[in-house]
Amino acid sequence: MQAYAKLQHSITLLHYKILTSGMSRIFLVLAGILLSLPVFAHKVIGIADGDTLTLLVDKQPLRIQLANIDAPERGQAFASAALKSLSDLCFGKDAEYRTVDVDKYGRTVAIVSCEGVEANREQVARGMAWVDPRFNQDQTLAVVEEQARKEHRGLWVDPDPVPPWDYRSNRQRGRHND
Repeated sequence: MQAYAKLQHSITLLHYKILTSGMSRIFLVLAGILLSLPVFAHKVIGIADGDTLTLLVDKQPLRIQLANIDAPERGQAFASAALKSLSDLCFGKDAEYRTVDVDKYGRTVAIVSCEGVEANREQVARGMAWVDPRFNQDQTLAVVEEQARKEHRGLWVDPDPVPPWDYRSNRQRGRHND
């Protein structure tokens, strides 16, 4: 990863030198070569649930929470289907990720693309996850969710599905009332 950052810095310096020296044709050729360089991809080695996966990054597992979405919890309707959907999308495949945040539990929260398909968005499109209104930073996802609702995809076949944040809250309240 450090080598990639150094490469990006070198490209920025080269770009500046080329622009200030009028060598724009050379820059275009170099840009074409650089665009053809391989992108760093990481193998997906685990799927925990419908919105959590593990990548192998620098020979170490990295657990990632998919940003902007929340999938059904274990024990909740569609939890198994959401897990299978994410597994079909990503397990064993090469993935790229862009970190958006680190949550209060220290987990990486990211946008993940598996072989060119953005898993976060695809889970919503398939009706396997909600757009999480508490943390969503991608307003275009609301349109994707609305389309899944209209077409009764996945969890939207249920006329009144319970969002996972409500499910967790109700479950915790039940524990405190015991």
